[in-house]
Amino acid sequence: MAPIPLIGRLHIHEYLAVGASFVLLGFEVLARTITLLLPTPIIRFLYRLSRNAFNGLSSPYSRRARNRKKAVSSPIAQAHDFVEICELAGYYAEEHVVQTKDGYLLGIHRLAWRRGEEDKRVNSGPGSIQKKVVYLHHGLMMNSEVWVCITEEERCLAFQLVEQGYDVWLGNNRGNKYSKKSLHYGPTEVPFWNFSMDQFAFHDIPDSINYILDTTSQPSLSYIGFSQGTAQAFATLSINPTLNHKVDVFVALAPAMAPPGLASGIVSSLMKSNPEVLFLLFGRRAILGSTTMWQALLYPAIFQWVIDMSLNFLFGWKALNIAPHQKLAAYPHLFSFTSTKSVVHWFQIIRNGNFQMFDDEVTSPTSFSTGSKYYKVAKFPTRNIKTPIVLVYGGSDSLVDINVMLKELPKHTIAKCVPKYEHLDLLWASDVDKLVFPHVLQALDEFAQPSETKGESLGWKRDMRIFRPSIFDTSQALTTNGSQPPGYSENERSRARFSPSGMPQTPAIEYERPMMISEEQMDESDEEDYGDDTPAKSSAGVGFVSSSFAHTSATGVALPNGSDWTSVAVPHLKKESATPNRTAGTSRDGLYRSIGSYQ
Repeated sequence: MAPIPLIGRLHIHEYLAVGASFVLLGFEVLARTITLLLPTPIIRFLYRLSRNAFNGLSSPYSRRARNRKKAVSSPIAQAHDFVEICELAGYYAEEHVVQTKDGYLLGIHRLAWRRGEEDKRVNSGPGSIQKKVVYLHHGLMMNSEVWVCITEEERCLAFQLVEQGYDVWLGNNRGNKYSKKSLHYGPTEVPFWNFSMDQFAFHDIPDSINYILDTTSQPSLSYIGFSQGTAQAFATLSINPTLNHKVDVFVALAPAMAPPGLASGIVSSLMKSNPEVLFLLFGRRAILGSTTMWQALLYPAIFQWVIDMSLNFLFGWKALNIAPHQKLAAYPHLFSFTSTKSVVHWFQIIRNGNFQMFDDEVTSPTSFSTGSKYYKVAKFPTRNIKTPIVLVYGGSDSLVDINVMLKELPKHTIAKCVPKYEHLDLLWASDVDKLVFPHVLQALDEFAQPSETKGESLGWKRDMRIFRPSIFDTSQALTTNGSQPPGYSENERSRARFSPSGMPQTPAIEYERPMMISEEQMDESDEEDYGDDTPAKSSAGVGFVSSSFAHTSATGVALPNGSDWTSVAVPHLKKESATPNRTAGTSRDGLYRSIGSYQ
């Protein structure tokens, strides 16, 4: 059917989808208005009624699964901020403020001290403990809390990096919970929200990195991004050559560059429409700002169900690798504010299939012009990145087209696939410490360079490092630009060393998940999920409930029979050493291998 030349020249069914989105948004506004006008006793009554109805409709197994570790998930879910979550785990967190060149104030967090090290000086001049710096950055509509709202310590990447002896910093984008401040505008003003991913790449990431390096007196750091946090790094490294010398390795978890599309037909229709339609629908300030209100009003298990249904509707994700108690702990920390313009930017990228800068040439919804024939939006030149890149992606992640991504990245890019993992699994899956962390730690071990101060004290040389053969050996597992990354087979314990094309591949490890606890073993009561789960009428978060955090020490990962160091990235999370051991290692034959520093 021919398109109608209005609002981006959509087809009839796409107009219907856009109309349906306006109806749904109007219904949400009406429900929110009525809810806010209700007296507090009625809200509490409806809350209890919804809780009882939900539990009555849930199976006994589902209720017991939710409650199995509620003593751990409840305090995390109710923690107000990043610092409180870390305190539950026994870690001291610092708060810092970065002023960007265009006047935004970004809140960033630091975890540099293991338990018992709080009185020590870290990376603060002569006489202080010298630690390698790692910078973690969150995804779209998130904040730094997503890295630490984990119910088991051994599955928390930030905490495990601290235990390994790293100085860990966690960034935040402008506009989110920790960065809602500017020298020029207030968050109620439209100009405050006039930013897209361009501003993240031009200012937020490089200014945060420079602040961290200035504070720690280190020459470089390692960058670990998740989702949009990887896209921001791709963008800023591609346009800022000097920044490539300050980032010694870039680990991209669930990398995002030019997603193939979304599962929802309604949202796909919105992506094809004119950006003005999106601004009309969501406004020009923060997008989905009412989410925090519904989070405070809904029974936690219902809020979890809503999030699961939304993720399935938008992306087709099942979230089966994330435990129910982990969802209860993490979902309250999942959402944070961002601008509508930054989401429109992603819609432009998906619609055009290019990892490009924001298209400011927005035509009128009734325009018949074809201005795109006469100008071209600049793409981020990602092939120019010199920093070593390690991609760790899920085999079931609908937002990752690894072949397209590798064609747009430099040839030294390395890709590692985790089978059956979806997008959020790279953060919160039950076995993330066994399937993801080894790749991350190996990348840091091989590419992250020690600081000059630390090198002098420990006898390291910056131009030569010695370590064991690994998954990153170009003779064994390097995935070059445009080639098929190492795959995994569901029917085999491991693949052959070489593919039919002759490309060397890394043998896969089939991880056997722990057995589920039977219903007879889960006898917890479902009378109350939280100590006090009655919501307040305001949209503020629930109150903090102090509780002890169950600490579990990490254990080693044994090598499977017949496996070598090309199968397992690193021994799993040792806690004995204060600093990562990057100096030496042996292969199975006892031979040493030396590699020059990355040029």
